[in-house]
Amino acid sequence: MMRLQGAMPRNKGIAVQGPALRLPRLSREGAQALAGALGAVLLWELAARWLAGSYLLAGPVDVARYLQANSGLMGRALAITLENAAWGFVAGNLAAVALALVVVMAPRSQPVVAAFALVVFCLPLVATGPILRVLYGPGSGPQITLAALAVYYTTFIPLMVGLRAAPASWFDLMRVYGRGAWTAFVQVRMMAALPYLLAGLQIAAPAAFLGAMVGEFTGAERGMGVLALRAMRGLDVEATWALATVAAGVAMLAYGALGWVARALAPARPEVLLAPPPATAVSGRAGRALRGAGVALVSLVLMLALWWGVMEAFGLNRFFAKRPDDLWGFLVTAPNAAANRAVLWEASAQTLAFVLPGYLAGLGLGAVLAMVLVLAPGIAGAVLPVAVALRSVPIVTTAPLIVLALGRGAAGTITIVAVMIFFPALVACLQGLRQAPGQVLDVMATYGASPLSRLVHARLPAMLPAFFAAARMSVPAAVLAVTVAEWLATGTGLGNLMALTASTSNYNLLWSAVVLVALGSAAGYALVGAVERRVLARVAPEQLR
Repeated sequence: MMRLQGAMPRNKGIAVQGPALRLPRLSREGAQALAGALGAVLLWELAARWLAGSYLLAGPVDVARYLQANSGLMGRALAITLENAAWGFVAGNLAAVALALVVVMAPRSQPVVAAFALVVFCLPLVATGPILRVLYGPGSGPQITLAALAVYYTTFIPLMVGLRAAPASWFDLMRVYGRGAWTAFVQVRMMAALPYLLAGLQIAAPAAFLGAMVGEFTGAERGMGVLALRAMRGLDVEATWALATVAAGVAMLAYGALGWVARALAPARPEVLLAPPPATAVSGRAGRALRGAGVALVSLVLMLALWWGVMEAFGLNRFFAKRPDDLWGFLVTAPNAAANRAVLWEASAQTLAFVLPGYLAGLGLGAVLAMVLVLAPGIAGAVLPVAVALRSVPIVTTAPLIVLALGRGAAGTITIVAVMIFFPALVACLQGLRQAPGQVLDVMATYGASPLSRLVHARLPAMLPAFFAAARMSVPAAVLAVTVAEWLATGTGLGNLMALTASTSNYNLLWSAVVLVALGSAAGYALVGAVERRVLARVAPEQLR
């Protein structure tokens, strides 16, 4: 505490002192974060000056000048997009909580509910945006719906991991005291799931803003997405980077606020999770495969029935609202069905060549950086703001710039996918590493285990459930990133195909591409899930209960 001396001089031995004044002190983490942010801004300005005249980068000075000159326009657009993103964020996360409650209260429904939620999340925003615009017409409906679709699954998966992360001893204690299933759910499962839920909300905040902007790309009259589309078409680099800066700032503020809530509510010392290995069915692998095939078949039938039923119930015109039988005819029984399938396969091969390496690079980079930050927590304050900024900049504004800088080939597209995957993986892995039981870490510290040993033997097993949750969520996110890049910049692959078919009203090909993207994403998700089950059966069997 500092004391400021009063302005009156000492007189006749009487000291006059002003009142005690408490000045806020910046914490070490805050100072590191501030230093990291200032360093990033300085590097940004230097890079902009170095690339002056290349039409790739506008520095902080140019961005500030643009924002000052267009503050009214930017403020109005931001208010509209923020409102749509906020409504979508609330709606999507309420849907995620409702789905999680259904699964917890009726465990047998989990395969069908999870499959339905996955397929809906896998629908590409590039294609669903124009379809929703036709269905909704003018207004904010598509923006809010796309924002909700962009966030609900990123909350649903971490929440499910958290609901299964409650120590078995807590449930035993509840039974001893005669408490019912609802009390155990509220006082045990919800408390255990809270850190995971907040981590999911942190990931969802930038995604909601992105979904709202993509919705504005489909024909909205106002909003940040409309301004971004105009700036990109006019090659207005200053406007593009100003929009990206504002969007990143909003997302970072939301991320920081949710992080503060998470630190205030999360337990300081996670408990030891003890659970027996999952019971092995008598039928073994054959039985599990048969059950999986049955669940997949039931889910497919239900989704096809829902698809057809919704179209018929609202009386939607078959010209743009295609039914399953329309696509069957287009791809199988029509005279030119072989040519239609060839167009889809060619575009799919182009997309797959970019999405897989970008997915692996982003996932690996996020996990490795999370481990580095745990081993060297002193640099977290400087690194995390830059990482948050990278993910907070909407991909719809940066994809054309990245492709312009790195080219339309593999380097640019893979970088876009990796940037999209990196941040959710980093957040999820950091959350998982922090869930290492405090008692285990205390014992290892007592025996003089090094930080690296504690990381390998205690923190990594605690991280794996969160890592695989991020890996599963990242499959559709990688497909979204690559299709957006193809739509806005590269002119190849399924993203470009869907954009062209939407503009030419070739709805048979558009809906076929949507179904192919959704099924491909679901297949990749199932593959990651199979690996996850084999790993967690050894290190986290409570997740397989």
